[in-house]
Amino acid sequence: MNVPAQAVDVVRRLRERNFPAWWVGGAVRDRLLGREPEEYDVATAAAPADIIRIFRSELGCTTLEVGRAFGVVRVQYEGRWFEIATLRSDQGYSDRRHPDRVEYGADPRLDAARRDFTVNALFEDPLTGEILDFTGGRADIEARVLRAVGDPLERFAEDHLRKLRAVRFAAQLGFAVDGATWDAIVADTALDVSPERIQEELLKMLTGPAPRQALKLLRESGLLRVFLPEVDDMAGVAQPPQFHPEGDVFTHTLLMFELAEKPMPPLLALAVLLHDVGKPPCADASFQDGRICFPSHEAVGAGIAENVLRRLRFSNDVVDAVSALVREHMRIKDAPNMRKARLVRLVADPLFPIHLELHRLDCSASHGKLEVHDFLAQRYREHLEAPVLPEPLIDGHDLIDMGLSPGPIFGKILGEVREMQLDGSINSRDEALAAAHRLMNA
Repeated sequence: MNVPAQAVDVVRRLRERNFPAWWVGGAVRDRLLGREPEEYDVATAAAPADIIRIFRSELGCTTLEVGRAFGVVRVQYEGRWFEIATLRSDQGYSDRRHPDRVEYGADPRLDAARRDFTVNALFEDPLTGEILDFTGGRADIEARVLRAVGDPLERFAEDHLRKLRAVRFAAQLGFAVDGATWDAIVADTALDVSPERIQEELLKMLTGPAPRQALKLLRESGLLRVFLPEVDDMAGVAQPPQFHPEGDVFTHTLLMFELAEKPMPPLLALAVLLHDVGKPPCADASFQDGRICFPSHEAVGAGIAENVLRRLRFSNDVVDAVSALVREHMRIKDAPNMRKARLVRLVADPLFPIHLELHRLDCSASHGKLEVHDFLAQRYREHLEAPVLPEPLIDGHDLIDMGLSPGPIFGKILGEVREMQLDGSINSRDEALAAAHRLMNA
């Protein structure tokens, strides 16, 4: 396994100055699983002031105190960032996130006892290869079990986000959740956590290697009902078997995640999660000739998606994009019958690649027919090879010159002239002006 030299040197620099130091947490866990760690966190007996003195003053590194009250310093060492934390024990979590009191120390055993799960409480000496395991994390890795450190009820009471982290780690690692740990989650599904932290965990689940399993665990635990009741409502909502042999709306959504290439882009993942969120409220009056259908579920769903994303404090750009993807996802199937101008605008939309993949997953997870997808994929290839869209032949100034006063009619006339231009029925400015005259007098 390729280990960055800087990750070893950071520990060596601390050891040279008589401060015990180890790799800790996810890096050790991933190495034992044979996976390449994304980052290497370090735990040390050095106090934050010592860390800053060593790396900033003596070695000229950039340092950031990202968690001063908790002894965490980020250090940029030879071009790579490391999070270096002082060994500590925590007392009390009245706000269910931060310890009321932190005591620095030099005993990794006490530091391990404050961590969330045994597989994240391992220490490794990169200079000798020795692994310190005070909580049974190594055995749990071998057994592929996710277990809370100590009393799971206490661990989850300290920080409710750990319940979501348990689901994420179990899914992405392919581990079973220890019985007592699972029972503690199910016994109290309250999530007294900021929307921003929930958003971050949700995105990690959806864009990770196993979003389907994460969503299944969220629902089975009861957590999904707490922070995404609109998605939880999709379970049990029947669909017409001739179009959806896979089952209910929630099952269909899970299958889309299963079929998607990983990792999924965040916008696509959110669109998959929410694309059918309008079906439950539209299902009551949805029987035509004995067949289940969901009239206007895409429009209703776009509004629900917007509410969900705003509740979780997503940016306006994300809210607008995902809402548009949900709103338009049923119109894509009509692409072969669209006027040329509308089709040109569709494939020129910056969101079109996501629209296209959402449509592919939607079809693949239901009836399996991909003719429309293939048609659009070809149109998109042609679009990429074609020159950019031509500039409009006329604008509002031309309409004013014709004696028309600005108003809603402007958009209607300019839109129809633009459609003619993109359709190829007009090709010159004179033809565009003549068309505008006809529309004005219609």
